[in-house]
Amino acid sequence: MPRIHLGVYLTSGQETSNAVQWALEAGYRAFDSAQMYRNEKEVGSSILKFLSSHDNTLGLKREEFHFTSKLASNSSYEIARRSITQSVKQCGLGYIDLFLLHSPYGGKAARLASWKAVEDAIADGEVKTGGVSNYGVKHLQELLDSEPRVLPAVNQIEVHPFNTRTEITSFCQEHNIVVEAYAPLVRALRMKHPVIVSLSDKYSCTPAQLLVRWSLQHGYVPLPKSTTKSRIATNGSVSGFEIDPADMKQMDGLDEYLVTDWDPVDAD
Repeated sequence: MPRIHLGVYLTSGQETSNAVQWALEAGYRAFDSAQMYRNEKEVGSSILKFLSSHDNTLGLKREEFHFTSKLASNSSYEIARRSITQSVKQCGLGYIDLFLLHSPYGGKAARLASWKAVEDAIADGEVKTGGVSNYGVKHLQELLDSEPRVLPAVNQIEVHPFNTRTEITSFCQEHNIVVEAYAPLVRALRMKHPVIVSLSDKYSCTPAQLLVRWSLQHGYVPLPKSTTKSRIATNGSVSGFEIDPADMKQMDGLDEYLVTDWDPVDAD
């Protein structure tokens, strides 16, 4: 799985298509969509368009790209299973690389029934890998205790220096569950924080690059979102520096449990 994915939350239509196209030109190979975003079609179409275009100078194939989508809501097995098939049709890519349960909302029975739908979608070849999103430790433990046929490979949560979610990330890493970090740029709410500004100057990078690099050095997979061509390129270009351990510790200490969107990790 690629280390950096383009997030397309709160984008639509041509805006989504442009962002994906620019990301592809910048070397991105992974894209994070969802049923709730209503842009699965635009992401998939942009990938297919790139594959057949002159811009695909490396001769890349579908298998070299990674597309994620997510179930809008947990409900019955039948509804979830049909919904996954519909997402595969919407994106037009033939299959979905990673399919997540978008949240733990709906209760235990709905969560486990929806996970069974993901398992069967994997068995049927519609999905390659399954995972969850916004799951707290209790939700992860519940799923593991159910003795699933397929273990969750990913938990996608909001995580950044201002909301480190140590309990969840530690549990994930102990159980070989990859942490995908959404809102890794803190939705631009802390770009002018003195520590972020100072360290960005020290490493001659943008605040966004610093935040993406922090995620990577923790072993997370960040999903930076932008609809600006230049920022998409710079956000994905972070291999030229490494944050010192002391500076990583300083960034870790910025935690204030800042939630920039929803926070379902404690849902019943």
